[in-house]
Amino acid sequence: MKTRKSRRPTGSSATHAAAPAAARWQLGRIALAVALLASQTAFAADAPADAAKGEGEAKALDAVVVRSRNRIERLQDVPLSISVVTGAELERLQATDVESITKRVANVNWNPGNPRQFSLAIRGIGKQGQTDAQDPSVGIIVDGVNYAYNPLASSVDFTDVDTVEVTRGPQGTLLGKNTSLGVINITTKKPSFVPEGKFLLSYGQRQTLYGTATYGGPLVDDLLAWRGTLSATKGRGDLVNAYNPDLTYANRDRVSGRLKLLLTPSADFNALVTLEAQPRAGEATNGRSYNKATPTVYADGTTNPLSTDASTRLGRRWFTDQSDYSYANDYLGNAGRRAINADNYNPIVTGTNGAIAELNWKLADHTVTSITGWRNYYFDARNDEGTPFDISKNGGGLVDYKQLSQELRLTSKQGGFVDYQTGLFFIETQTNHSTRTGWGSDAGAWFASVAQYRTLDTDTSGRALLQDSLNRLYKRVDNRYDNKSAAIFGQANWHLSEPLTLTTGLRITREDRNTSSRAYLDDTGAGALINPAAVNGINLGGFLANGSGVLDSANNAAQLAVADQIAARYFGKAATGTPGGAYNSLTAAQKAQVAAARALRRNQVGVLWNEADAEPFRKTQPAFVVSPSYKFSSDLTTYLTWQYGEKAGISQNVNGLSYLTKPERTNSFELGAKTVLLDKTLVFNADVFLTRIRDYQQAVQAVDQYTTAQNFLPGGSQTTAYTSYTGNVPKVQAHGLEIDGVYGGIRNVTVRFSGAYNIAKYKSFPNSAQPVENGNLATPYRDISGQTLPGASKVTLNIGADYRVPVLDDKLFHTSFNTTFASRFNSDNALSSYGWVGASSVTDAAVGLGRQNNQLDVSLIVKNLFDSKVYQSQTWNSWTPALPRWVGVTVTGKI
Repeated sequence: MKTRKSRRPTGSSATHAAAPAAARWQLGRIALAVALLASQTAFAADAPADAAKGEGEAKALDAVVVRSRNRIERLQDVPLSISVVTGAELERLQATDVESITKRVANVNWNPGNPRQFSLAIRGIGKQGQTDAQDPSVGIIVDGVNYAYNPLASSVDFTDVDTVEVTRGPQGTLLGKNTSLGVINITTKKPSFVPEGKFLLSYGQRQTLYGTATYGGPLVDDLLAWRGTLSATKGRGDLVNAYNPDLTYANRDRVSGRLKLLLTPSADFNALVTLEAQPRAGEATNGRSYNKATPTVYADGTTNPLSTDASTRLGRRWFTDQSDYSYANDYLGNAGRRAINADNYNPIVTGTNGAIAELNWKLADHTVTSITGWRNYYFDARNDEGTPFDISKNGGGLVDYKQLSQELRLTSKQGGFVDYQTGLFFIETQTNHSTRTGWGSDAGAWFASVAQYRTLDTDTSGRALLQDSLNRLYKRVDNRYDNKSAAIFGQANWHLSEPLTLTTGLRITREDRNTSSRAYLDDTGAGALINPAAVNGINLGGFLANGSGVLDSANNAAQLAVADQIAARYFGKAATGTPGGAYNSLTAAQKAQVAAARALRRNQVGVLWNEADAEPFRKTQPAFVVSPSYKFSSDLTTYLTWQYGEKAGISQNVNGLSYLTKPERTNSFELGAKTVLLDKTLVFNADVFLTRIRDYQQAVQAVDQYTTAQNFLPGGSQTTAYTSYTGNVPKVQAHGLEIDGVYGGIRNVTVRFSGAYNIAKYKSFPNSAQPVENGNLATPYRDISGQTLPGASKVTLNIGADYRVPVLDDKLFHTSFNTTFASRFNSDNALSSYGWVGASSVTDAAVGLGRQNNQLDVSLIVKNLFDSKVYQSQTWNSWTPALPRWVGVTVTGKI
């Protein structure tokens, strides 16, 4: 069979095999890492000549290409702020997750949380964690498919990566789902008709074992090729659960597989099918924090009574009876032992599967592309309050998520007066999210107010009521989010003259978002008799009584029977034959004990409601881009970009009542220059930007309609209650300077650098929640207009370098490092004065020796080389420690 080379992918696999081994490392002043970048991002028949060159040919740094506009283009020709990281660079330092990727580009931040609550920020905006009903502010695209739910990428190892491109500013006139802040575009390697196999095996501190294996090649010569990747990680975390030493925090437990099939029946058609699976496994994330003593005064100097503080609760006789655990030595002292003590905590279980079908047809001067994607995600958390007592029990969250997307795109041939892309996009998502709250036998003693505890912990009957008040009680809130988004989009490059190009794009999106929810008692536990009569109109089978425990005259016979059962069970009072007689025979002190237990239970149960549909969000939303660019020479291009985008509003229930959040509207302006200097050994790109957002979506304080309605006082007056929910901040703004570059002017060395000076502030935010140090104030909100957004460092820098030199005839010595720096930021969403985290830098490094033909390589890898101990976050009484230094040995080679 003849080989039709034009059909074969021109990606890294093919070019690597074709390059003469003797010339492979003769790049001189042009470093290998950047040369790989040009070859690795090319795709199939669309790849330009520069991208198809072999590794042994010297290529200028300005040959770096990107796919951020759905076609292969020189990075220097794209009028956008884009950062590019190669898969080879990520692999050398085992940077496999989203956090590691963001450490290699400027002005992009990963904000820690559990797999469901983590968030991404670009230009200092986006720190606020996402809700399940909300679109991500920073989109993630993997192999052409949008992740409409951030957790899809949260606990995944990205292996066999080709390139990662980060594009800043609103996106949507090309890239599938519209986003308001930017996109991280991850592309994994495609099958090749040249057989290729490789492996990686790493072992390091904390019993960490990490391995990957990739193999592929032709199944049917020139017709069908495949590529398979298997990845597995297993390792202990840095903090131990003292209650169960086999459980550690920040452990790794991941296994995933990917299979790709490339079909090329003709020069005008190809199909790429991807199947992925990551079976469910557990990693301990929640609760990875240490406690410190709560301040005894509020910000205004008022004494903090510490009535609900752990110091008060653990000082109660109920807990001091356990002599081997104390507030001072354990609750506060575990930091010195690098331990956490939690009896009911289990690892968070996650898992995901996916399938993608990408079809490409060449029709005359156009290409038609169809991308169909399906993805699911599973999340199950079991949390604990951080003590060895039976307080929190089987509580946490459960998520079952599914998405189906379809993109159909028409792309014209490049060249001439205008080239363009246009298409249709549709995505449907379904999220079933349940929040569970469970209480154990010690929960009553923990959650009781000072007065309630004093009343109940006086005799055997009171202690029985205290224990049963919450024991084995379970509450559940079920939410279902059904979202649909359909769009038509188009973008055109108008070549007005040889140096002047005008890029215009428009997107029209129709959003349809629906939410339903309910809150109910899943199990009434040991204290069913202590239930209130009803909550929010839902009958719970209790009886009516006043705050002193005196029966209400409105009780019916069934309710009086319940009161008599309480009298018999807890006080030994026999039935009198008169409904309510046994209960009425209780002393005033005994009735006060019943009232205290009932109030404790009622407060913890909170709001219940039957199935309720929130007001849907339905709207047609525009997005556009206008960007003139001028090429002064082949080495200097300038551009001006205006991007506008909208993020869908949120359909949601709060305490069973509908709270509709308005859409987020973003205008982003950017003036940039892309240059190639010093005889093409330095690529230097810079831009200044201004981002303005109206109705920014994050947590705000608003009137709690349900609780306010319950707060009727004598005389008809009413006390207004407030609650926190995902609402709208009127105005947010960020502006600053970004740089990004690569230098290859030193023999055998490549230096990549990026940085940003960024001011991200609330222009108008009159209703932020009070920080904890203002917890004594009657006003439940404050105006923080003009203050810096949480998580927004003013200065971020990144520098990475690779040194590679032939030694010992056929060997290659190599060393590399990556350092990321961030100036101080506030880790608290309410901007607490206790939430500031100091400036920090983290360095990862590697040194190794291998064969020049890549048959075998051995490297020593160190993460957090200088063991930076700057906290990840902190509040006024806790902090999350940094991940400590990790050292491992890695062996890679060809199969």
